[in-house]
Amino acid sequence: MNTRSVLYLDRAPVLCLVCILALTGCSSAKPVPPSAPPEVGVVTLHAQPVTITTDLPGRTVAYRIAEVRPQVGGVILKRLFTEGVDVSAGQQLYQIDPAPYQAKLESARASLAHAQATLTSAKLLAQRYQPLAEAHAVSQQAYDNAAAAQEQAIADVASAKAAVDTARINLAYTRVLSPISGRTGRSSVTEGALVDASQSSALVVVQQLDPIYVDVTQPSTMLLRLQREFASGQLKAVGDNQAQARLIQEDDTPYEQTGKLQFAEVTVQSGTGSVTLRSVFPNPQHVLLPGMFVHEHLDEGINEQGLLVPQRAVTHNQRGEATTIIVLPDNKVSTRVIKTERAIGNQWLVSEGLAAGDKVIVTGLQRIRPGVDEVRAREISLGPLTTEQLASAHPGDAEALADLD
Repeated sequence: MNTRSVLYLDRAPVLCLVCILALTGCSSAKPVPPSAPPEVGVVTLHAQPVTITTDLPGRTVAYRIAEVRPQVGGVILKRLFTEGVDVSAGQQLYQIDPAPYQAKLESARASLAHAQATLTSAKLLAQRYQPLAEAHAVSQQAYDNAAAAQEQAIADVASAKAAVDTARINLAYTRVLSPISGRTGRSSVTEGALVDASQSSALVVVQQLDPIYVDVTQPSTMLLRLQREFASGQLKAVGDNQAQARLIQEDDTPYEQTGKLQFAEVTVQSGTGSVTLRSVFPNPQHVLLPGMFVHEHLDEGINEQGLLVPQRAVTHNQRGEATTIIVLPDNKVSTRVIKTERAIGNQWLVSEGLAAGDKVIVTGLQRIRPGVDEVRAREISLGPLTTEQLASAHPGDAEALADLD
């Protein structure tokens, strides 16, 4: 045995003692506790009545439009209104030179008097010839001629009366009247202009602004879906079968008056596949003018068992399907594919994939990592949040909670 072997034998007990102490120390160390499950904020879904509202772009249209045209020709003597003011039905707008029509009326009256005098003479002659013809003092032909002359005179009187009526009507047409009450536009003629009864251009346009129409278009597929939902009882009609409507004006301010859906067009436009809907709104202050661009909110019905999910809780998978994550009763998480019908405020109306009582994760989604399948659920309120609630929120949740306010 050499010197190196002796050294190894001397160190062997020491190495064994070190190993024993190391093993003893490892066995006495405390186990490392597992990490706590991440905390998430959830909202428990409840079935509730939800008013189905559709937001559609549209334009305002005058309730009634009258394009005032002359019914007789002549020279305009006067314009009797101010452009852009309100006029009443029957109010005179223009005066056409009445002199030629007054002369025609007088001529027609003279012709009527002549016809009446001729009728009187023919009637007397026929009356004298009748007994003479019966006594064979005159020929039957003479009496027949007298009777025919009487009938001719009666027809001439009727024709003359019609001519008088026509002349009187034409004379009245020289006073151009407004057929409706409304607001006048720009006049296309001034005094001295020559107008004609057959002209295509209007002298002025009068539009009734109170009430006023709003025309919007809606896809025909949406109308079919709504009809099915009403038929199945999923939707309940609002009010007296007339959907209420509200307006957002061009400057994004709400219109204070509420309107009603009046009718839907019976023909689908072949180019767009849409149907025109017409609503009527009160417009006493004439705030709305024809041709304005507006957004109309239509209350189409009420879903008695609607489920609303915060939009922040909904994402989309690689196939483009809407998904959300819920917390199961055993605190495990599960991803659900859902079907969203429409946005209502900052929430989605969900028709498939969720049920009342499900706990949808709204905040803390960033803490759920692959492999983490258990969480601690903390119910949050979607109502107004105080500063203390925002301050006590976990890092990263404050912004999310503020969005839900």
